[in-house]
Amino acid sequence: MPIVANFATIEPVLLVLIVVFINMAGFTLILPLLPFYGRELNASPVEITMLFAAYSLGNIFAEMYWGRASDRYGRKRILILTTAGAAVCYVGFAFAQTLWIALSIRVLNGLFGGTFGVCQSYIADVTRPEERPRSMGFFGAALNLGFAIGPAIGGLLARPELGLVGFRTPVFAAAGISALSSLWAAVMLRDTHRAGAVRSLPDWGAGFRFIASDALLVRLFLLAFIGIGSFASMEAVFGLWTQHNFGWSAHQVAYTFIAVGATGLAMQLFLIGPLARRFGEARVIMLGMMLIGASMVLQPVIRAPVAAVVLMSMLMAGHSIAFPNVGALISRSTPPQSQGTVLGMQMATAAFSRIVLPPCFGFIYSAAGPDAPYYAGTAVMVIAVLIAAQAVRIREAALGKREVPA
Repeated sequence: MPIVANFATIEPVLLVLIVVFINMAGFTLILPLLPFYGRELNASPVEITMLFAAYSLGNIFAEMYWGRASDRYGRKRILILTTAGAAVCYVGFAFAQTLWIALSIRVLNGLFGGTFGVCQSYIADVTRPEERPRSMGFFGAALNLGFAIGPAIGGLLARPELGLVGFRTPVFAAAGISALSSLWAAVMLRDTHRAGAVRSLPDWGAGFRFIASDALLVRLFLLAFIGIGSFASMEAVFGLWTQHNFGWSAHQVAYTFIAVGATGLAMQLFLIGPLARRFGEARVIMLGMMLIGASMVLQPVIRAPVAAVVLMSMLMAGHSIAFPNVGALISRSTPPQSQGTVLGMQMATAAFSRIVLPPCFGFIYSAAGPDAPYYAGTAVMVIAVLIAAQAVRIREAALGKREVPA
């Protein structure tokens, strides 16, 4: 009986995790190709990084809208609709002939792709509170597995030597993956939240005031903005930098992203939990920032193909251990009645950073040379480590007040 009951809980979680995996694989499939695709559209480095940022511009509005829509119409219907819409966007992207059309489609694709909050709500619907941390860990693992496999598919299918036409096959593959996700949701998922009342809009003003009044939360939000935006910026300039230094094509960049995704998956499955239990979330966040900074400064210093793969994977390792703990510590520091608003603001902060910072690093690449973004990123991460050290002190002081030695 316990086994049957446990399977009854695991099965719906597994089904929605497959949707998460398929969506992430489709999204990341074209990531390594964007620098080379942008060059075919005569895009500058700034404009190429805008192709990365455009998707997040759609995301920042979508996550809140689709979450509320899934309350009104049901999670299943929204997942079917959005994944089908993403498939159509990919088809349109395959035939884009100008940069501005491509950017517009990327924004629209981001609007349809902003459903990870809906998937998390689905998981919350089908799991008991004590099971949710494990289920959300599986959610992160599904994201990273998709991140590992998607770029491999894109790199193998791309034919950059054919010009724009050579990118259509992988983009069509992304469209097919999204269509498969829509079909899977229609056939395999059950409704876990019937159509009903829509959740109220978050009280953003109260949320800002609450965050501003808490020294730890202020620092955690700063870390989320700096760290996530810097990581996205390194993703955006990596293809340009390796092409300049090693003559790499989309194939080599895609293979690197396989290693990057596999590293993130390993961090999620094997290290993040033990590290947090052993050292506490705040110290693990600081360690993650240090790894990100070290990977940035060493990339132009070592300047070797093998090192480029290792250091990009190291960047992902730092990201994978830091930012789940940022979210966990924000949640721990927020009362239950404010969780939805504050965590929603965290997601918006992350999306906003992915919009703002990549074009800034693209400008640095154009103005100061290919190595400059890595040195600028290192300087930013030094600031992040100092902020993380402050967060450690604040967190440990708070724990010391609550804990009485035996």
